[in-house]
Amino acid sequence: MIAYLAADGFVTELLAELGEVSAVHGRLVIAPGPRRPAAWAADVWLNPERIAITSINDGRKALRARSRQWALYSFHLHRRAQLINEPWQHSRQEFPFPATPPRALIGGWTLLDEKTILAATQRSCPFPLGEINFAENHTEPPSRAYLKLWELFSRLQVWPKAGERCLDLGASPGGWTWVLQGLGAHVVAVDKAPLAPRVAKLVECRQESAFGLKPEPTDWLFSDVICEPARLLKLVERWLPVAANIVCTLKFKGATDHTTTRAFAAIPGSRLLHLHHNRHELTWCRLAAI
Repeated sequence: MIAYLAADGFVTELLAELGEVSAVHGRLVIAPGPRRPAAWAADVWLNPERIAITSINDGRKALRARSRQWALYSFHLHRRAQLINEPWQHSRQEFPFPATPPRALIGGWTLLDEKTILAATQRSCPFPLGEINFAENHTEPPSRAYLKLWELFSRLQVWPKAGERCLDLGASPGGWTWVLQGLGAHVVAVDKAPLAPRVAKLVECRQESAFGLKPEPTDWLFSDVICEPARLLKLVERWLPVAANIVCTLKFKGATDHTTTRAFAAIPGSRLLHLHHNRHELTWCRLAAI
């Protein structure tokens, strides 16, 4: 048995991705093993255990016996769940960038009914429930899109090194460009629309179409371009031979394009995931270091 915690608002997408499932508890989807690819899951609980309890204190004792740290996913019986979870209540933590994953193993648990806990000590994401909240910069970046790169780099603990060449396609107004130049990379921002002046002055700018750009060797290729996923796939396929690392956002308008999503996932060496800071979109990457 595996438990998949859907990204908030995307249970339908996760169900379509998983196929056969055993039960759905709010955003928590239970499915037979082995573990399946699940880009729309914010977190995956490995080998979760059903634990019978007789009281709130009994629930606390059962969880303490299995791990020191827990994160609660509550979908009903909220008052009872919060009382059981009281020893592990914490104020919301805001991470600086780059965020360092917690050292202590944090389990995930939920209350299925008044007398049954579902708990897992092993999870796919080191951050509680797959969520990373940052101490945001409200003055320098020209858009909140920068949080997606902060999250991806923090999750994977990989990012461009100082001096590496980064092409940022569809860069305007400059949220991703702002992150990359802040890491010391040499950034070439490509977009027909201009960047915010405070960012443009820090990087090399090309006011041209991302789709008209001829592929050229580069350490990193980034794309947060607004376009149909199928068109983005064609762009990525052109760049695969010459870009050492590629990061892009698949943006869906209306229905989710599961066919193109599977095509991205099938590219050797790639990762496909829904970030906490993604909306109706997925982040895809192929990184040399992973």
